[in-house]
Amino acid sequence: MRLSKKVIYQIYPKSFYDSNGDGIGDLRGIIEKIPYLARLNIDMIWFNPFFVSPQHDNGYDIEDYYQIDPLFGTMADFDELVQGLRAVGIDVMLDMVFNHTSTQHEWFQKALAGDSTYQQYYYLRPGKANGEPPTNWQSKFGGSAWAPFGDTDQYYLHLYDPSQADLDWHNPAVRQAAVDIVNYWQHKGVRGFRFDVINVIGKDQQLVDAPPDISSKFLYTDRPIVHDYLRELNAASFGQHAHDITVGELSSATLANSVAYTKPENHELSMVFNFHHLKTDYDHGNKWTDRPFDFMALKKIINDWAQGMADAGGWQALFWNNHDQPRAVNRFGDVDHYRVKSAEMLATVMHLLRGTPFIYMGEEIGMTDPHYHQIDDYVDVESHNAYRALRAQGHSDRAAFHLVHVKSRDNARTPMQWTAEPTTAGFTAGTPWLRPTNQAAINVAAELDHGEIFNYYQRLIQLRKTYDVISDGDYQPLLLDHPQVLAYLRGTDTQELAVLNNFYGRKTTVEIPAEFIGARVLISNYQREVAGNAVILQPYQSIALLRDK
Repeated sequence: MRLSKKVIYQIYPKSFYDSNGDGIGDLRGIIEKIPYLARLNIDMIWFNPFFVSPQHDNGYDIEDYYQIDPLFGTMADFDELVQGLRAVGIDVMLDMVFNHTSTQHEWFQKALAGDSTYQQYYYLRPGKANGEPPTNWQSKFGGSAWAPFGDTDQYYLHLYDPSQADLDWHNPAVRQAAVDIVNYWQHKGVRGFRFDVINVIGKDQQLVDAPPDISSKFLYTDRPIVHDYLRELNAASFGQHAHDITVGELSSATLANSVAYTKPENHELSMVFNFHHLKTDYDHGNKWTDRPFDFMALKKIINDWAQGMADAGGWQALFWNNHDQPRAVNRFGDVDHYRVKSAEMLATVMHLLRGTPFIYMGEEIGMTDPHYHQIDDYVDVESHNAYRALRAQGHSDRAAFHLVHVKSRDNARTPMQWTAEPTTAGFTAGTPWLRPTNQAAINVAAELDHGEIFNYYQRLIQLRKTYDVISDGDYQPLLLDHPQVLAYLRGTDTQELAVLNNFYGRKTTVEIPAEFIGARVLISNYQREVAGNAVILQPYQSIALLRDK
């Protein structure tokens, strides 16, 4: 099956299903839920890291790339999981965290012990003469991006948590280690790889201060050498397998670079995630704020990227949700009055676009952000750091908590809600590592029994597999100036599809192109037809009209 026909599901293993009652999801729990996954008709599952890790950043601080963390199971469990999924036509995608390792990794520990070979694996630099760190770079988790390197006079670079030391990709040994890791998992049957923050691996050899009023991220993001590194990795590992799938997670990436990463003739990646559309509810670029999303900005970003990637031959990974984002239905829908229709509308936008759709676990049943009331309800290190920073900036306890509450990564990490079971949501026989809160209203059992969101996702997935106009058609914008409708056209030589999506809780009327008068409704989340050249869109309605040319 072509990449364009596939749909990928994301599982955050810690929160999917717990088989042994310790409150933490595990591989055997996923094995038990294979029938559910097969029912959705997905083609591949991206698993967040379950390698050996101290878990300072929920597994993105890897201590051993070759071993399953006992927290999640054994290598035998992994092998059984791969075989079980393959039996129902689902492949496995693993998360490769190659920008940094845990400071508990053998490489870093050997470097700390004075081994000069492994000291070359990391960015170690002396401090400035005035006692300050080597540069003024800021960590994405807050504070300086440098930490003292043991009892030496040097510092090590960590763009993220201090427990995550950045690897120096200028070192050929680091690049070969990445190749070896990918090839090891390929030999175990893995057919997909997601590369974490891969476009920040291209730092310069000489690191300098960011100029005043310029974010340090511009000194290390999307550097040209990243393309060289990816081509080298491709040629020596996954590129040797024609049907393997790769996706790069990009930080603050440009459209031009994203095209270059994904054009097939460049031999780098299959597709990329970008996050620009998920920053349209940031206030002046600041995540820890609470403001309504800017709909016109959202429309422009989705259109510019869809058209830009299509025109230049790049390929997008399409998504609203993942383990690092609050639930999209909270951000771009109305969970209080139109949760079901909001969830279906958002799904329609992504699944009918040009690219490969990703579904984050729970999205297919309309899961929402949890109802938490105190900072201790959160586990995420970024959330706690942000809370402390907000308090230090003068926000009250209540105000600081509110901002964390609307933007925390833990909003998406609450356990999968399988049943209405109080306190556990059917996720575990023990105490969940993170507390679910609204499972009485939203859970898999109820959704499969009498809900409509899961069924709607099934229909969208089947449409992509059935219609080339969805999987392989071109892209053209539609109704760019409409204040509440996001619309676009998809087309092949034989068919054309018009997709209309109302992002608000009030009705609106739109005119459709004349050639679509009499077109058939391919899918809609309301039982409403088109009258002449006008469509009255209900609150959060999506409708897709198909015509033969």
